[in-house]
Amino acid sequence: MAPGSSPGAPPAEPQQSAAMTVAVDCNGADLGPAEVAAGAAIAARQGARVILFGPAAELGELPPGVQVVDAPVSIAKSADPASAVRATPEASIVQAARAVAQGAAQALVCAGGTGAALAAGTFNIKRAPGIYRPALAIPLPVPDRPVTLLDVGANAECRREHLVQFAFMGAALAQSVLGVERPRVALLSNGEEPERGSILLREAHAELLERSAGGAGPFAFVGNVEGGDVVGGTADVIVTDGLTGNIALKLTEGVSKLMLGAVRDAAMSSPRGRLGGLLLRRALRGFRDELDPEAQGGAYLLGMRRLGVVPHGSFTRKGFAQAILRAERGAREDLVGRTHRALEQAGALRQAPVSARAASLPHTG
Repeated sequence: MAPGSSPGAPPAEPQQSAAMTVAVDCNGADLGPAEVAAGAAIAARQGARVILFGPAAELGELPPGVQVVDAPVSIAKSADPASAVRATPEASIVQAARAVAQGAAQALVCAGGTGAALAAGTFNIKRAPGIYRPALAIPLPVPDRPVTLLDVGANAECRREHLVQFAFMGAALAQSVLGVERPRVALLSNGEEPERGSILLREAHAELLERSAGGAGPFAFVGNVEGGDVVGGTADVIVTDGLTGNIALKLTEGVSKLMLGAVRDAAMSSPRGRLGGLLLRRALRGFRDELDPEAQGGAYLLGMRRLGVVPHGSFTRKGFAQAILRAERGAREDLVGRTHRALEQAGALRQAPVSARAASLPHTG
């Protein structure tokens, strides 16, 4: 791979026709590196260019468009991802993130642990200028109206300014990826009233309400929503801290899986049920596909200088293929640049301290 310089500000919008290269960490997936490689093969046949970082001997034969870098060392299950990233430069996720930082690839997909992806991305690709914290955002597979939930695991603890910035990030993602013209943004709380929730939520609520007053800005703030409203169509973007968001995501996915299994069992429980199942097979298959987390490709890692996508480690090749294709499309359509410009225009970026800004001004005397 040819070396390059680490990107500074988010890159200018790339040519829409040019295919982007995606760096993929194969280690850490529940079904093994070969399953990730099989997903990469599917994505390559659909036009993506991929660099796989993993144990070359386990990845099998791959089609044109897929390059392999032998990187058998994994830190996906490390208890201290930040220390592991610093101490293990040969790890597959570190090499993949470094390839993105150096310009050999334009997006990152990590099949292993979220912590390792976040640490490797932060240390190598780095945060975009003015970003407090990267966030994981995922479009939940709600029929007819997907809901973008963030943060779903990058930040267990947050401050007011983090949640406010997440709101702008999520709105930009909903506009760019889902085509929502002016997303409705809400905070996840234990009640709809502004005074409900923690001090953090009340402070974030007040600032978001002020920023969206008078109908200005890129989104409409609709206040607080409760857990039952996450899939109820009340908001297009729901903002919370990474601990609460991860719990909400896993609960939603678990209920969906249980419900689909119950429908399947009911359809097979009697001859009449099996007949009804045959008649409804096409409709039920479409419903199942709508709720399938693998169809979403995983969570978008926002707030870095290049795009990251973090699929579930339990995904099959279908899910990993979708993750790679989503990352390629996001890079090609300049999701990072568009998100950053939306934050800049809204004045939602972190400002440098006054002393730092003064030091950067030219001397005229």
